[in-house]
Amino acid sequence: MKISKLLFIVMALLSFNLHFAQETEEEDQLSLDQGPISSQFEYISIKSGNYRADGVRYEVVKELNLEKLRQNVLDSINAFNKKVNELNSTITGHVETIESLNKKLEETTNKLAEVTEEKDSMSFLGILVSKGTYNFILWTIIVALLLFLLFFIYKFRNSNILTQEAKSTLAEVETEYEDHRRRALEREQKISRQLQDEINKHKKPK
Repeated sequence: MKISKLLFIVMALLSFNLHFAQETEEEDQLSLDQGPISSQFEYISIKSGNYRADGVRYEVVKELNLEKLRQNVLDSINAFNKKVNELNSTITGHVETIESLNKKLEETTNKLAEVTEEKDSMSFLGILVSKGTYNFILWTIIVALLLFLLFFIYKFRNSNILTQEAKSTLAEVETEYEDHRRRALEREQKISRQLQDEINKHKKPK
């Protein structure tokens, strides 16, 4: 029975020592010189004393620890603000870069549109027109020239026909004129002979 009580006491002491050692190790890991702010608050809570007055519990914190914690909080805030400023500067730089890239992209797009328009356009009398309009004007001119050529050929052939007809008519007129002149000459000669014969008849009686 005594041995059982002795073993129980030994086990209880070992358990208490182990728990105390763990708490001591945790306290040793907590510090105001390192670690996040949350662990420093935990350190202050562990290191603070407490008392009750009028049924209210008060925590007593060393002024040195409180000042150290305040300074650490301010340093953390300053570091956070510095990081925020750095991030804002980085964001501003990225925004400027994006705006510059967007501007270059817009310029490139405009140049591409101009090149595409020039590629799809032709210069006509110094005026830039689309290929469709250029082809329409070109074919209109070609058709107009062809029509003018056909009209000229028609007029030429018509004039040639009229010329041939005029030549033929002139030849006929000349032939008729020659026939008429020959007949007139024959009549004149015949009349002259008859007149001469009459003259000769009138001269014989004398």
